[in-house]
Amino acid sequence: MMKTEQEKENILIMSGNYAAAWGAKCSNVNVISAYPITPQTTVVEKLSDFVDNKELDAKYIRVESEHSVMAALVGSSMTGARSFSATSGQGLLYMAEMLHWVSSSRLPIVTTIASRGIAPPWNIWADYTDILSIRDCGWIIQFASTHQEIFDSILMAYKIAENPEVSLPYFVVYSGFSQSHTSKPVSIPEQQRINKFLPILPEDGWGHLNLNPDKPVTFGNLVMPEQEYLDFRFMIHDSMVKSKKNIHDTINLFNQSFGRDYGGLVEKYMCDDAEVILISYGGLAEQSKDAVDKLRDQGNKVGLFKLRYIRPFPNEELIELFNSGIKVIGVVDQGTAFGNPTGGPISTEVMSLLNHTKNRIDVLPCIWGIGGRNVSVDDQIGLFEKLLYIKNNNEYPTDETCQHGTVWMGLKTGI
Repeated sequence: MMKTEQEKENILIMSGNYAAAWGAKCSNVNVISAYPITPQTTVVEKLSDFVDNKELDAKYIRVESEHSVMAALVGSSMTGARSFSATSGQGLLYMAEMLHWVSSSRLPIVTTIASRGIAPPWNIWADYTDILSIRDCGWIIQFASTHQEIFDSILMAYKIAENPEVSLPYFVVYSGFSQSHTSKPVSIPEQQRINKFLPILPEDGWGHLNLNPDKPVTFGNLVMPEQEYLDFRFMIHDSMVKSKKNIHDTINLFNQSFGRDYGGLVEKYMCDDAEVILISYGGLAEQSKDAVDKLRDQGNKVGLFKLRYIRPFPNEELIELFNSGIKVIGVVDQGTAFGNPTGGPISTEVMSLLNHTKNRIDVLPCIWGIGGRNVSVDDQIGLFEKLLYIKNNNEYPTDETCQHGTVWMGLKTGI
């Protein structure tokens, strides 16, 4: 019996970091700029192996800091080279200046983030505060919840970012250690099929910008207040919002090409008849499905609404959720935004969007898992039970984990 194209894929056991490295390799990147930082280090180490072993024909640049990592990629991408790097935590913050330079230059650079805690105190375990603190710098931001999704997302990232209608940089984000260092099966399609899926790099560089000594241009010069500074900023926002269609089209094409469907900007799990919904993102959102299954077995109408993208923000999908008849929403952040209304950035954005509708839905913000603190399935069931309590009693819980209107799961009391 002849095998299908999907059955011909090579299945390898690898860490999440290696899945990121394989994604860059199979994307035929031209330039890699690298500086090691835990827990992403093995991404760039593996890519170094690929280059040294002649498995990847790419320029590998070792630099002295994360700021220089992104500065080098600005230069390479301006020549039309497909450019890649990886970072984490403090390293991401150190390159923050150059992140804005990349998005304002409309360069389709792809970077993976193995998210970790922000010092002090030093913490190198899962915490999305690093990426959430720079969520408004003009990069598309996608969370990958599985090892397979890490690999697949990098292929789709170049397809999306390099589309002339988008021309924006792209982060693929996953959790440090719980995803970066655990090992799971990842299906690697034949390179010929991947090449057919990937965009063809233009010979003369990107349409809006190409550094060529034979065709000199002035770039990044000073503009006066009455000139186009405001207009350039609007164009970044406009392209980000309009990229939603390109994201959906790319996901559909990927499904047709490789048989794996990621749905869109969000993933819904048991949401059709749900009265209580948990909104989450990242690796812990996958674990939430186990909690949903157990509560469904007990007759509770609960569901999971997983955010795959936060930039662009899935406004339309959330408004559709708000209009579906649900009674209570829990919004979980695995990161912090100190002093804002909920302590977590995504819960505040969800609640802001809800205020634009006329629906009466109770919302309970929650923060969990920051700094790698363990969140079990039973913990998730406990959060769902708080949401069910709100639905059944029309009042919010008042236990010691509820501080300033937000549940801080696993909070130590008396410190």
